[in-house]
Amino acid sequence: MTLHAPLIIDIEGQELTDVDRLRLVHPLVGGMILFGRNWQSRAQLTDLCADIKSIRPDLLIAVDHEGGRVQRFRTDGFTHLPPMRALGELWSQDDKGQPGSGVLKACEAATSAGFVLASELRACGVDFSFTPVLDLDHGESGVIGDRAFARDPRVVSLLARSLMQGLLQAGMGNCGKHFPGHGAVKADSHIALPVDKRSLKAILADDAQPYRWLTSVLTAVMPAHVIYSKVDSRPAGYSPRWLQDILRAQLGFQGVVCTDDLSMAAARQLDGRTLSYTEAVITALQAGCDLALLCNRSAVNGGAELDEVLDQLAEAQLKGRWTPNEISEERRLNLLPRSPACPWDDLVRSADYMQALDRLP
Repeated sequence: MTLHAPLIIDIEGQELTDVDRLRLVHPLVGGMILFGRNWQSRAQLTDLCADIKSIRPDLLIAVDHEGGRVQRFRTDGFTHLPPMRALGELWSQDDKGQPGSGVLKACEAATSAGFVLASELRACGVDFSFTPVLDLDHGESGVIGDRAFARDPRVVSLLARSLMQGLLQAGMGNCGKHFPGHGAVKADSHIALPVDKRSLKAILADDAQPYRWLTSVLTAVMPAHVIYSKVDSRPAGYSPRWLQDILRAQLGFQGVVCTDDLSMAAARQLDGRTLSYTEAVITALQAGCDLALLCNRSAVNGGAELDEVLDQLAEAQLKGRWTPNEISEERRLNLLPRSPACPWDDLVRSADYMQALDRLP
C-alpha cells in the first residue's frame, strides 16, 4: 500500500501523553503543529521536539510563527519579530539624498527577519513555519491587516523573496499564504466564509502575482478559505480548478499544497453544508492538497475527533474512497530541514545572528 501521511495534527499540552504518542506513530500522520499552549520555555520546547523526533524522525514539526501578532513563542530569548507591514513601510523610507536606499534596507531587514525567525525555531527543534503571508493589503481584511507586507504585489514579492532567503540561510523552507489572495475580502475566514467576486483575470493580475513570480522558490502554498465566485463555487482549498488547473498547470508550482486549519466550521462549508472533519480532509486531498491541517482537536473530548478522522481516513483508503499520493509524500518529506540546526548558545553568539538582529526594524 502506497505510503502517504497527509495529516498535520496537534497535541493538548507541553509534553507528550501516551495517547499523543499513539496518534503520532499512526501512518496517516505526517506532522504536528505547535501552539502557544504547547510552550513554557525554550528547554521545554526543545525537549518536546526531541521527544517527537524520537518517535518518528520524519514527522514535520511546524508552527505559525510570522512575526507581529502571529508569533507563538515570545519569551525566554525569542526575538519579538516585527509585523510584515513594518518591513513594507521601510521600502519608501529613503535616506536623504539616497534614492532607493529604503528598498535596500527593507530587503535586508526582511532577510534578517527570516534568518532570526528560522534559526531560533530550529535551535529548539522546530522544522517549519507557515510563513510568509503573500496577501496584498487592500485595507479590507482585519484578519490579514499588518500581516501583509504591502498593497503592491511587486513589493510583496521582493520582500517575501528576501524573507525566504533568510529562512533558507537557516535551513528552513517557506509557505506562501493564502492563495490566490485573502486581502481583498472583509470576512474573517476563521468564523465566516468570505466571497471574492472579482474575475479570474483581475485576481491573476493582482493578488496572485506573487505566486507567479515566486513559484521557483516557494516550497509550500496554503490556499485561502475564500470562494472566488466567478472562478469556482468551491473555496480555493477544495477546488481542483484553483489548485490543479491554475496553481499547478498555469503558474507552474511544484511544491507542497497544505490546507489551512480544517477544524474551523467556516473552513468546512461546501455546497451549502458543513462537511465532517473526515469529509473535509478527503475533499481537500482529492482537490489537489498534499497535506491537511487539523488544529485544536486534541483538547476537545480527549481528542476523540482526531481518532475518528484517523479511523475513517484509513477506512476510506481501504475502500478506495481516497487514494494515497506518493508524490505528495515526497513533497512532505522535502519540507524537512536538510542541514543540522545551530544550537541556541552557539546561535546567539554568532556574528550572523547578531548582525541580523541589528538590521531588524
